[in-house]
Amino acid sequence: MRLSLAFRHAHRSHAGIRRSRAGVGALSSESRLSAVIYPRVRELSSTGGTSETATSFKSQPRKNDGPLYQSAVRDIVQRSRVELKAMKETNPGLKPTLAIIQAGEDDSLLEVNKKMAGKIGLNVMQICLPRHCTEEEVIEEILRLNEDSRVHGVFLHLPQSFLSKSVRNAIKPQKDVDGVSDLNVGRVVLGDQRDGFASPVAGAVLEMLARHDAPLISKMAVLVGVEGPLKASLQFLLQNNGMMVQTCQWGSKHLQKQILDSDVVILLETDHKGLPPTWLRPGVAVINLSSALMEDTFLQKHRDSWEHRAEAESGAEIGPLSAVLRMQNVVRSSKRWIQEQQYQPWRLRPLKLQPLSPVPSDIEISRAQTPKPISQLAKEIGLVPEELEAYGNTKAKVHLSLLNRLQHQPNGKYVLVAGITPTPLGEGKSTVTIGLVQALSAHLKLNSFACLRQPSQGPTFGVKGGAAGGGYAQVIPMEEFNLHLTGDIHAITAANNLVAAAIDARILHEATQSDKALYSRLVPSVNGVRCFSPIQMARLQRLGINKSDPSDLTPEEVRAFVRLDLDPEKVTWQRVVDTNDRFLRKITVGQANTEKGHARQTQFDIAVASEIMAILALTDGLADMRARLGRMVVGSSRNGKPVTADDLGVTGALAVLMKDAIKPTLMQTLEGTPVFVHAGPFANIAHGNSSVLADKLALKLVGEEGFVVTEAGFGADIGMEKFFNIKCRTSGLKPDVVVLVATVRALKMHGGGPNVTAGVPLPKEYINENLQLVADGCSNLKKQIQVAHLFGVPVVVALNVFKTDSHAEIDLVCRITEASGASAVVQCHHWSRGGRGSVELAQAVKKAASQKNHFQFLYNLQDSIEEKIRTIAQKVYGADDIELSPEAQAKIEYYNQQGFGALPICMAKTHLSLSHMPEKKGVPTGFILPIRDIRASIGAGFIYPLVGTMSTMPGLPTRPCFYDIDLDPVTEEIKGLF
Repeated sequence: MRLSLAFRHAHRSHAGIRRSRAGVGALSSESRLSAVIYPRVRELSSTGGTSETATSFKSQPRKNDGPLYQSAVRDIVQRSRVELKAMKETNPGLKPTLAIIQAGEDDSLLEVNKKMAGKIGLNVMQICLPRHCTEEEVIEEILRLNEDSRVHGVFLHLPQSFLSKSVRNAIKPQKDVDGVSDLNVGRVVLGDQRDGFASPVAGAVLEMLARHDAPLISKMAVLVGVEGPLKASLQFLLQNNGMMVQTCQWGSKHLQKQILDSDVVILLETDHKGLPPTWLRPGVAVINLSSALMEDTFLQKHRDSWEHRAEAESGAEIGPLSAVLRMQNVVRSSKRWIQEQQYQPWRLRPLKLQPLSPVPSDIEISRAQTPKPISQLAKEIGLVPEELEAYGNTKAKVHLSLLNRLQHQPNGKYVLVAGITPTPLGEGKSTVTIGLVQALSAHLKLNSFACLRQPSQGPTFGVKGGAAGGGYAQVIPMEEFNLHLTGDIHAITAANNLVAAAIDARILHEATQSDKALYSRLVPSVNGVRCFSPIQMARLQRLGINKSDPSDLTPEEVRAFVRLDLDPEKVTWQRVVDTNDRFLRKITVGQANTEKGHARQTQFDIAVASEIMAILALTDGLADMRARLGRMVVGSSRNGKPVTADDLGVTGALAVLMKDAIKPTLMQTLEGTPVFVHAGPFANIAHGNSSVLADKLALKLVGEEGFVVTEAGFGADIGMEKFFNIKCRTSGLKPDVVVLVATVRALKMHGGGPNVTAGVPLPKEYINENLQLVADGCSNLKKQIQVAHLFGVPVVVALNVFKTDSHAEIDLVCRITEASGASAVVQCHHWSRGGRGSVELAQAVKKAASQKNHFQFLYNLQDSIEEKIRTIAQKVYGADDIELSPEAQAKIEYYNQQGFGALPICMAKTHLSLSHMPEKKGVPTGFILPIRDIRASIGAGFIYPLVGTMSTMPGLPTRPCFYDIDLDPVTEEIKGLF
């Protein structure tokens, strides 16, 4: 009778079964083994090994087409091929890869793994480290493979001395297809491998036993010389399938007795010559693991010295079987990876909120709440670990690869929070935004995301304070939100000022060097070889010079290449700093003797007014950002041609500085709901909206029934108008509803109330009931509702209630609003109650967002620059007309000549009035809007007119916020933020 080569029977002529213990029989050809094949062991184990489950596995008849191990290999190969084919039908680009790390270049044992991979259709990546490499080198390679999305399995083909606990646990458990990490071994021990992998070698043993002809239940197995994770995996896999298991070392004095009492002997040969035949009773099965774990050179060295060659032959069968099971694990790892890449339903765990009365300070509220670890929040909302880049425990960057992973996922509802023309104190748009998403997620159980801008240091230390929300509707930790965050604004400042430095350096060098000297420095000889850099090649192509050898350029071509000929009087690029510093509004640079008299007047803008900030907010990816950075126009040459960042050769460096800033930052609200914080352009200077990328990522994550709530800066006349005409044009996204924030105090101001100043007590008109001021001020609210309706979007008015508001005033606002065409008007108490205080607003937003809208832009891009400005001035601001200064008119003509006339318009206008006059409240009429200058942000993709006396560098007030900000040197707690 033919037996599997995986077994060696000591006395083949012995037909009976010799019992060494009552009720326990050795394996024999006459007995029948239950065919519990290895791939099904996990199902059996995870159900606790019940008899009902076990009986579902039928005995298999003996194969007549070769040894049992060959039949097992064929079965597993076929099953894996079918599984892989099904995956590739829905994921045609899938190329599952096994990475094999080995010390040295001996390929002998690896050939069987490559062969099995080829049969199934897998790729193999072989990493050959030095034979005497260090543990650190191995771990470094493992960590690299962990982050490589192309690799779905890691196999450590290393000597046992290399497989330390640190090395084994460096592999991500989901890529540990050899089952050596503590987590995967632990899953085997617990009998639950649904999310892990068991050792393929241990699986091969079980596969061979399961395909033999006798039941495993109550049989005794002994493991000889087997150590480490393999020992634990073997022991518990066999035990989970009903066997009794003993372990011993080669030098044990009880070794002979244990072997004589065993039905199955599983051994690992090292320097031993095998087992004496007198130790093996008739019918015992001997399985040698050596060929599956050691190089063939070792096996060949010892093969002839083995007394029983059958042991070597039997061991040779475990190698191919364990290899094919390893490949099966790679296929399953790929399948799990695909499942992870699909949209995951949220499992959000809101944080409990217990509002106090009176409401404590913002920073006290923030510190009283313990935020979730950011990795936990990420998991709850369906992010995969590879998409998260943690910055501490409470914030993390999110990789843009998420957009590719969820590209087929429908977007959620898109909600914009805007406001009426505000007081200098602000009316709480950020607070409404956060309160709304807390209500949607924590109370209505709807997926929702807030998308906010990063606060600028200017207002944080100036007059307005932080922008994390307030009261019980905040982003936490508020100190981290308001100070530095993940450094995006610093990156923008560095990039912007690198351009400024490049401009002045180039002007100086061109003015003080000959064409030949410039050329030799711009294209230097390195080791006797001169060549153009890629960005220089791009400049040559723009100049129409189709040459790649620096020595081939004619003198005229050299001159065209080296001379940007920037006119110092026409440099439009400014330096920036993220501080309100009025004394930088006009400066002189180049006064040192080293600058050789090349002084010129220039200025600083606040960092968030940089064109690079606008680009960050409008870009859709790294390639697009780099292209936009290259298109930035920094000035004009003396012959009137625009000079770009590409011409300066600085584009690549800018992209490097911005490579991390392009990723949105994930944070959370007080109630544990997710927030994206990204970009921070001012709405009175730039377009005033958070990034397109943050919105797109959030819209995919919330799912089709979810909500993304994003905020536009200042009043609807600037922030909302720019959101629609600039951001929505760029992104292709269409809003579903506008939430328009109003407060009684702002309406009173627009109704004729006295001026409001930050840091000064409110006048009595804002504390005491005054229905007339409220009624008159509602004109501004009605106008902003009309502005939203110009774009065809439904409006929900959120009345941000303060404790000084009377019931009569609130009722009056509600009546007037309902008569003005709003879909709903809702009183909001999120500041004092958190999300629970905005549930009614959330319900109104949900209802309005379900309605069909007719979104449209306010103007066509093909309209002239002047006409687009006039359209905004008349339809949004209520101006009679516009007045262009001679400088503005000249700029329009210049931009038209350069082909920039079809860009959208980004008005730089005061936020304190619908007009250009901050003191004019309500709804001013009968005015002409003065346009004193027009600038172009070609990289960002808009033209921005400067209206009236609008400044791009704010100043500090008499008493800035920094008077109240301090640090406790003992606890390191920040005090005074609000």
